[in-house]
Amino acid sequence: MARGGTFADRVLAAAAALREEASALAFGDPVTHVTNPLDYAWDLHESWVRTWGASPRRVLFLGMNPGPWGMAQTGVPFGEVAAVRDWLGLRGRVRRPAGEHPKRPVQGLDCPRSEVSGRRLWGFFAARFGPPERFFAEHFVLNYCPLVFMEESGRNRTPDKLPAAEAAPLFAACDRRLRTVLEIYEPQWVVGVGGFARAKLAAVLDGVPGAPRVGVVLHPSPASPAANRGWDEVAERQLREQGIW
Repeated sequence: MARGGTFADRVLAAAAALREEASALAFGDPVTHVTNPLDYAWDLHESWVRTWGASPRRVLFLGMNPGPWGMAQTGVPFGEVAAVRDWLGLRGRVRRPAGEHPKRPVQGLDCPRSEVSGRRLWGFFAARFGPPERFFAEHFVLNYCPLVFMEESGRNRTPDKLPAAEAAPLFAACDRRLRTVLEIYEPQWVVGVGGFARAKLAAVLDGVPGAPRVGVVLHPSPASPAANRGWDEVAERQLREQGIW
């Protein structure tokens, strides 16, 4: 597997730039707590990129933003704790963030909770490819937005629900980073995990000469009734029908 070097440094520099831009933004009600895993979980995120994302890829998957029991804990997109620790074999320090919601504590790899979306996504890849080296030979996974948004109740609020005035500067920063990493990885395919991510990919790549093809898979969230009826089978069929696999 590719490790370290200039390639990973470029990917991490783009993430660090987004980290700083996103951390400088302010958000209002009903959002009461905002955290940035690219800040407090940077050690694990850096390990993720250097271990599994340090070379060009044929296919990039793009998610929306961190979930409270996934990337919010580990700094890894869809980063369900058991998958990050056991299948990806990653280790790293995760600090307690400022702005942490008391009902959603950040415990890093010690977190006992499991994120369904991440468990489904990484479990699907593990079942199909076996050792992670086989998956990462051609694929990598990113998130569009690095921030976790929560309401007073502890409810997760996704970035597509933000008011336009708050979303505009955040999405502009996320778009800049997305363009940069697409230039670095030079994929043939970019796959939105869910409609939001697909729309962002299509907008960023609109009119770009030689742009990669844009695909989509159903988001594995348990909030989706369709995802709760055999998400693995749906995702496999979508990837095959689009010609990605």
